[in-house]
Amino acid sequence: MSDSSSIERVSADDVQRTLATEKDNDIKRDIEDNESHKSLSDAETAIEEKSIGVRKAEILAAQWSDNVYLHIILLFSAFLVGYAYGLDGSTRYIYTAYATASYAEHSLLTTVSVITSVAGAACQPVYARLSDVFGRLEIFIVSILFYVVGTIIESQATDVQKYAAGSVLYQIGYTGVILIVMCILADFSTLKWRLFYLFVPTFPYIINSWISGNVTDAVGTNWKWGVGMWAFIFPLACIPLVGCMLHMRWKAGKTEEWKVFKQRETKFQELGFFGFMKYLFWQLDIIGLLLLIVCLGCLLVPLTLAGGIKDTWEKAHIIVPIVIGGVLLPVFVLWESYGARYPVAPFHLLKDRGIWSALAISFLLNFISSIESSYLYTVLMVAINQSMKSATRISSLSSFVSVVAGVFFGLFIVKWKKLKGFIIFGCSMWMLSLGLMFHFRSGTSSYGGIIAGVCLMGFGTTFFSYPCNVSLQSCTTHEHMAVIISLGLTVYRIGSAVGASIAGAVWSQRLYSAILEKTGNSTLAQSVYTDPYTFIATYTWETVERQQVVLAYRDIQKILILVALVFCAPMIIAGLFLRDHTLGDEQSYENVEKEEKSESLGAYIKGSLGRFGKGKN
Repeated sequence: MSDSSSIERVSADDVQRTLATEKDNDIKRDIEDNESHKSLSDAETAIEEKSIGVRKAEILAAQWSDNVYLHIILLFSAFLVGYAYGLDGSTRYIYTAYATASYAEHSLLTTVSVITSVAGAACQPVYARLSDVFGRLEIFIVSILFYVVGTIIESQATDVQKYAAGSVLYQIGYTGVILIVMCILADFSTLKWRLFYLFVPTFPYIINSWISGNVTDAVGTNWKWGVGMWAFIFPLACIPLVGCMLHMRWKAGKTEEWKVFKQRETKFQELGFFGFMKYLFWQLDIIGLLLLIVCLGCLLVPLTLAGGIKDTWEKAHIIVPIVIGGVLLPVFVLWESYGARYPVAPFHLLKDRGIWSALAISFLLNFISSIESSYLYTVLMVAINQSMKSATRISSLSSFVSVVAGVFFGLFIVKWKKLKGFIIFGCSMWMLSLGLMFHFRSGTSSYGGIIAGVCLMGFGTTFFSYPCNVSLQSCTTHEHMAVIISLGLTVYRIGSAVGASIAGAVWSQRLYSAILEKTGNSTLAQSVYTDPYTFIATYTWETVERQQVVLAYRDIQKILILVALVFCAPMIIAGLFLRDHTLGDEQSYENVEKEEKSESLGAYIKGSLGRFGKGKN
């Protein structure tokens, strides 16, 4: 009996061991089978734990973090970059006006502006995500290349289509440079110093506002040279900043953190070429970006083309793009909501009122500015009888005042550490400045009023343009910093495109008929509409024809400023919903996204009645 039961126990044990062995073998086989399928997703997961570019930026920033003198060198290098693209920007839009006039297509000035703004808006998220994958320096160099190539194409363009193509490439480079410089400065600054650091690249406007008129006066109407010279000036100005980043990388290469980081980079090798391309395809949201570009382009560009000497609203080349844009708009929203893995507009961030309200202000800021400024230079030349030098300087005065005040305001915020009240104040100043510009819009007597309005607009800009960007950054972590900066700039560029398209629509729809009504001469009206600079060279201020055209310009400017003025109200309202974080010594608040869950609009309005003004974040 004992022997048989012993045998049974042995047999049972053998069976259990056999089953266990077979089960282990099955598990091993399952693991081996799944490893090949999961290797790509595992590598992606490892990469996504924390962006390689963000980690690289943190290591590089640590090499210079304790040295004040090295920070001063970094800021001076950013100043040089800002000096170059700032002076270029202060003059290039004037050369664009002369370029379109030289093709007898001056009315297409806003068309070029819309196209470049759409391109600039679409490339911002790409730059941000690529900088989080590859690093700031690499994408900065790519941006410089686009800047140079676009500049060369613009300077050699023989028609408005080629000029627009060069403008798109230039804008892609220009917006990339601004974004990466902002990301670098954000990486190296604490929240309370962030505003001052971001203001540094704008400091050159203190100089450029005055010398830009001398530059355009010296170059004259030779716009090809005025544009082309920046193909070699700008890259030279970027060398010090590139040198700073290379020095940080050299120092970082000696640290243990860098060695560990380099091991993380090998995760990309596990993806393989096609796996990496798939990773970038989803990471950059290529489908969403294409939908955004086509949608905005189809909706906005036709608005600037439909008018003119002959009304073309009923033509297919105007109607069809608008219909396509209208259809693609809900498609874009649905894709971003349900199809995109990494949407251009990350909705989990957009739910926070501190972010969506700041984005609303960013949109309206450039929307209003584009309506007001798209044809300001032309109005100054034709309707207020200013010289080329004077018109250029007046157009730049807003930036000059904004930067001068920004130097002191940035330092003041280091101690005050709050932004919300100042942002609302700045938005209110814009309403007052546009009221001045509405009253003073033509005639030599308007010279002082225009200057006052432009200066007041610049003063208001100090308190809500860059502060709004800092407010955005205080609502997210370092991991999402580049994305949120790019989102702010994207909305900013979209605002520019929409504003320019509206200005172009008003200009193209109303100007020719207004001039024809005042002069009664269709030939003269056509010549003014297509090339106003040749007209003012022929008809001096005292002539009857010039005064008739001045009255027509006055009527059109009235419409443009009135539209801009109306949209100041929603900008002020959006400011009331901003968060008012205390800006401290941290680079970013790493737990801010968890601590600040989205709250309903009604709940906030109800609760704010008893809390507003008490500093609740």
